[in-house]
Amino acid sequence: MTRRLLIVALGISLAACGDSRLPEYELSGNAMGTTFNITLIDPAEDVADEALQSRIAESLERIDRLASTWKPDSQLSLLNAERSTEWVAVSNELCVALESALEIGRLSEGAFDITVGPLVNLWGFGPDGMVASPPSDEALASAMESVGYELLETRCELPAVRKTHADLYVDLSGWAKGHAVDEVATLLDREGLTDYLVEIGGELRVRGHNAAGQKWAIAVEAPSTLQRKLHSVLRVTDTSVATSGDYRNYFEHEGAHYSHTIDARTGRPVAHDLTAVTVVSESAAFADAMATALLVLGPDAGPRLATNQQIAGYFLVRNAMGIEELTTPEFDLLRN
Repeated sequence: MTRRLLIVALGISLAACGDSRLPEYELSGNAMGTTFNITLIDPAEDVADEALQSRIAESLERIDRLASTWKPDSQLSLLNAERSTEWVAVSNELCVALESALEIGRLSEGAFDITVGPLVNLWGFGPDGMVASPPSDEALASAMESVGYELLETRCELPAVRKTHADLYVDLSGWAKGHAVDEVATLLDREGLTDYLVEIGGELRVRGHNAAGQKWAIAVEAPSTLQRKLHSVLRVTDTSVATSGDYRNYFEHEGAHYSHTIDARTGRPVAHDLTAVTVVSESAAFADAMATALLVLGPDAGPRLATNQQIAGYFLVRNAMGIEELTTPEFDLLRN
């Protein structure tokens, strides 16, 4: 699969006569193996131009060269190809990225784990394609030998990293899209833009207000495997939002449902009733990774960790009556 960045749409949507809505400048395309959408509200003419478009493209391409597992010459791919268990020199940017992701692994006690890739592949959700049945216990045990965030160490003052198992494989896909959102938002801030939305692969950040002069309306999808429909709407500003769910990518075998969300601590797909988690945070990278961690933790441990860490979390849990909503105090404040 080739990953490339392609800007496919660029335009300004002007308010109709008598409409109080402000002009919107929209930019969308493909990057990092997914899509991106950027909306700027009433930008100055000397800001919303081809130069800005080029800088956004360069920023996304730089992150792809950093963290792609599809590009064989990306910094992360070169690290994965390294078989040494000694300290290996890396760029400061890669070291900081790895350390940031590992910190969420430590905070969640392994519920978020950037070394889970071999298990994802074993269960048929990786680049090797789907499987017809669950893997054997022996295959799981073998894969688990090279899985565990504690098997990767960082010394960013050098900067360098060390794999304590030669077969360790690192995948930053659960963190990189959020990081890309943060980087593009920082670029827009430097340009003096105060009202915008940046969305990459479903992770997003908003600032200021929308074209109607209100907080941004962010849709939370209903956790349905049959159709895409709205569950609720969040009104937020100056923050990031990320959602993880178990209802889109799965397979069934002999009446059992196997989610693509793999718990690296057990080697198996999660098997609880928490179906989706939305996290609101200043950092899109943090929200991206933490939403995954909280989903893995489940309907009891997830909300407990989010509450203890003062994270704005919104949990959708299946029960006999349908979908139950659980929220943390920080999330409730957003609704006031």
